Amino acid sequence: MFPKTMPVGTVLSTLVLGAAAVLGQQKAAILNTPGVLEFPAIMEQNVTAGATPAGTKVKAKLTVATLVDGVVVPQNAVFSGEVTESVAKSATGPSRLAVRMDSVQWKNGSAPIKVYLTGWYYPTRLEAGPDLADRPSGPNSSASHPSAGRKTDGSLGLGPTTPLAVTSEHRVMMKNVASSRNTDGSFVITCASSNIKLDKVTSYVLATGDLVAK
Repeated sequence: MFPKTMPVGTVLSTLVLGAAAVLGQQKAAILNTPGVLEFPAIMEQNVTAGATPAGTKVKAKLTVATLVDGVVVPQNAVFSGEVTESVAKSATGPSRLAVRMDSVQWKNGSAPIKVYLTGWYYPTRLEAGPDLADRPSGPNSSASHPSAGRKTDGSLGLGPTTPLAVTSEHRVMMKNVASSRNTDGSFVITCASSNIKLDKVTSYVLATGDLVAK
């Protein structure tokens, strides 16, 4: 068993053999910015600049298993931190939002880590899903898919191909949002057109430093 708590920056020799086996089962994120760790994560609560006060405790769930110095931080690991700055848009200034995560925890371990909300996110798009005619029928078929219903003769009426929401493999900057660093190394994102809002369905990017376009 690995220790319950470990510093992310420490390479553990006992993980050399184990990491290969784990990576065979879990997809690990490939970091495209040298020297910078990035983590796609979904917030567990809505956050709005100006409405969510600074000091509010927040959490976010990792969407893709990520390899950090030989340690696999698994998918669904939970980051914990707080909103450090929250300012609504005004007539004289943009909305400002800063979020810092201080730790990450998963089933078999945890680690202290300092990552910040950036202006990047992974957009979703609709793609055609498998046709219902190819799906196995059964007693729960009509209940398990919203496009399937029973005809008046009691038979199943199979609907058309159903669109599925698919997350892009490439991150992009939030529209009209700029990201900058404070003197202490923390990040703040700003928007001059509206108040910044984070929802509970979008995969935002937490990072340890500046990111470049992929």
